[in-house]
Amino acid sequence: MSPPSSNSLWMEQLQHIAPAPPLAGDTAADVVIVGAGFTGLWTAYYLKQRAPQLDIVVLEAHSAGHGASGRNGGWVIGELAGEERLLAGLAPAARDASLALLRDIPAEVGRVLAKEGLDCDFRHGGVLYCAARYPEQAGWLRQQLAHWHAHGHGEQDFAWLEPAALQQQLRLAQPYGAVFSPHVATIQPARLVRALARRVQELGVRLYEHSAVRAIRRHEAETAHGRVRANWVLPALEAYSAGVAGVRGQQIAVQSMLIATEPLPQQLWDQIGLAHGQAFSEWSRLVSYGQRTRDNRLVFGARGGYRFRGRLRTPFVLTAAEIAMRRQLMLELFPMLAPARITHAWGGNLGVARGFAPQIVVDAANGVICAGGYGGEGVGASNLAARCMAALICGSSDDVLQIPWLTTPAQLRQWEPEPLRWLGYNAILRSFDWEDRVLRNAHSPGWQRRLAQQLARRMAGLMQ
Repeated sequence: MSPPSSNSLWMEQLQHIAPAPPLAGDTAADVVIVGAGFTGLWTAYYLKQRAPQLDIVVLEAHSAGHGASGRNGGWVIGELAGEERLLAGLAPAARDASLALLRDIPAEVGRVLAKEGLDCDFRHGGVLYCAARYPEQAGWLRQQLAHWHAHGHGEQDFAWLEPAALQQQLRLAQPYGAVFSPHVATIQPARLVRALARRVQELGVRLYEHSAVRAIRRHEAETAHGRVRANWVLPALEAYSAGVAGVRGQQIAVQSMLIATEPLPQQLWDQIGLAHGQAFSEWSRLVSYGQRTRDNRLVFGARGGYRFRGRLRTPFVLTAAEIAMRRQLMLELFPMLAPARITHAWGGNLGVARGFAPQIVVDAANGVICAGGYGGEGVGASNLAARCMAALICGSSDDVLQIPWLTTPAQLRQWEPEPLRWLGYNAILRSFDWEDRVLRNAHSPGWQRRLAQQLARRMAGLMQ
């Protein structure tokens, strides 16, 4: 049996697209955006909706979607990583308004897709957060549900499903219950990012591919073959900011890793479920998640990794052990997939900011606005960040600006120096792995199960 392809399934499914030309020589614009992923392209789109006369340049090191935007799990989530900490200081009315903006992200994406006629397999089917491998997960989920309900969310946002109700949507080997939320959609992300690239070009945006930016300065982005002067420079690089002078250090790179099965026959899907575009996640610190694709594959991801000094992982080829770990998790949930072939195994680099919440960094004196640090939830968060940056550039007092994620370079929290980051990450990871090994073993004694959970909770607290 041939090994899985290391290409992103999403990118491999695209037809060949002729690349846009590289930047050749110096030019000027009103806005230059660095990075043709979701953040950059959504920002170009919303700027053109607000101010069609703006001259906008987008510079991309490879091709549109080459980075995290073409390599993720395909979830459009109506929330932000760390949103409770972000919104904690708001008055109740402002908090409710902010939550409404966040919950509306999948619907907003759907509205744009319908308006512009963009096809990316969009399905607004919600998400199932499942307790599915050991009984403690049901208790964790119920505690989380009570927390959500105590902080402004209703049953219409998060609702408990008993095992029988869960099995009507998703049939797991050991169902202990689930929480359903309607605020998630699934997409084929590479189709969306390439469709956005085409649409903004039709709107007059100048896209230059294979034009890696090596430095960002006051009102300027520099490549090896030319510079762009602009009133505003928007680095939209996430993890890839590590290699660009002027924004290096605002985020660190971590990795996500996924596998995909071959197309599965309908009889298997009748056993699994997911008939209405639902995403699913198994509620553990292994952070496993998945969706059913248009061509009836199961795409399944689980916790990624971190490299010393936050180095990017490229080329991204999963090891046999990394593939086996994700396949084993998948089979614990869906043992009927044991005969299914894994055809693709790939990963992507994404950005995390200190504080583990996304941010928009505004350096008005130098004309630079940078968004990112989405912590793995950037498919949806990038849309809202783009609307915020478009409003800032156009001088609007739009409601989208009420999300309190704007900051300045002077206010940024700095990451601890190495080797503390690497040691801390691995210590946290080991505690999570031990907790999972103990809890998945039905014969572990009660004292050990309690100790493993207590240690993992304390270690998780370091990620604040």
